[in-house]
Amino acid sequence: MKKWLLLLLSCTLVFTLAACSEGSGKDVTGGVEIKQVSDMKGTVRVALAGWQLDNGINAQTGNPTIGLTEYMDKTFKKMYPNIKVELYQIPWENVKAKQTAMLMSGDADVLYTGGAFASQWYQDGLLRDLDDLIKEDTSFDPGIYLDGIMNNSYSTKSPDGSKQFGIPAVLGRRMTIYDKKLFSDWGVEGLTEKATPEEILEKAKKMTGKNPKTGEQNYGVYWSGNSLNGSTFVALTLAFGAKGAEGSLKDVKSIKWHLNTPEMVKVMEWLKEAAKLPPAGFITAQGAENFGLEKNNIAIALDSTGGATMNEFIANNNKDLLDRFEPVMNMGPKGEGWVAVDPFVMAKNAKDVKASWEVLKFLTSPMTQKYTYENFAMTPTIKQADFVKPEDKYVKKALDIANVGHSELMDEANPFYMSDIVPAVNGFISKAASGNAPDIQQFLDELQDRAEKWSANLK
Repeated sequence: MKKWLLLLLSCTLVFTLAACSEGSGKDVTGGVEIKQVSDMKGTVRVALAGWQLDNGINAQTGNPTIGLTEYMDKTFKKMYPNIKVELYQIPWENVKAKQTAMLMSGDADVLYTGGAFASQWYQDGLLRDLDDLIKEDTSFDPGIYLDGIMNNSYSTKSPDGSKQFGIPAVLGRRMTIYDKKLFSDWGVEGLTEKATPEEILEKAKKMTGKNPKTGEQNYGVYWSGNSLNGSTFVALTLAFGAKGAEGSLKDVKSIKWHLNTPEMVKVMEWLKEAAKLPPAGFITAQGAENFGLEKNNIAIALDSTGGATMNEFIANNNKDLLDRFEPVMNMGPKGEGWVAVDPFVMAKNAKDVKASWEVLKFLTSPMTQKYTYENFAMTPTIKQADFVKPEDKYVKKALDIANVGHSELMDEANPFYMSDIVPAVNGFISKAASGNAPDIQQFLDELQDRAEKWSANLK
């Protein structure tokens, strides 16, 4: 807050925040010479989940940011002067309901949204396939996007994988990060690049207790115990080969559930043991507020982002923290885990399909991804993201993880996974943390029974 006030006061009263941002040295065009591309006419209504439209200040770093409105005026408007783009910003808190209503009433042509919402809308027949537009447009290269999320994500592909309905725009960062200082304090060897659950648990147990050098309480591992999408659980199912289900979201009724297998037992056994190691607040996603910072007391963070460390580096050039907090791959066999992907999609009844495609294509382009990364630290989805800061090893690691990513039925696009499996697993974790974990086989047998009944009751 102090940084924000200082920066605001540094801009004289006769200038707006917009003027202050223009003086920040940032090139809103990304250093590209902007020329007119087409005389195409049209109007495109764009509904954006959470994007910042106006110029402002980054609350984490104190740096000025350029809003989407100015960016579009200085880029897209010059490239397509006769296409009118209407931007509508919707807070994430009520984005699903609002965007669903806009789709059903025909009030939006292009949308940026959460991957699970996009998958559901596609299955409900509210989104348009993009394959014909991609095929006809020689200027669009689908090969620039990370293969794992362009071709293997429920957020961008139809349930059977045959149709492309979304273009990935923003990637979620979920990787394993460890504190090299705490590892050194305890005399524990650092994590390997593709640390398995077994390695993580073994080393986490060694670093839970009073730090031998500082005398402070340390915790071996942390993850969000009430995660809405169960991302750590997903990574564990990949690591232990626990598929959980077989089939396709195109025919949910025919899914074959495998929730009480020996492999799934191993997943739950790991969670039972690991739940003893984090700070107590982890069951409500609390207790890791200092991870990535100087006062950290957690050795290993699962499904972490590196955001706090990078913000500190950007704000104060703190290179010591960058050296201290080291990212490695996630827990899957190839280092994969659950990969969040937020795409741009097109409404089934878009009023002007050609103009809408030009807008969608532009908003997922490398130039726009450079703009969103530099202003809002959004993680890009393209292979050649050469604009990522050399020091930003967390985004680079996230890109590596995404490139080997793939969607399984243990995914937020699966309705039973979200409605029953995630709450059940989070409940198990909470009980395990207090030493009252249910019998694992019985827990899984009951979950399997619920899943089978759920499928049987579908029309």
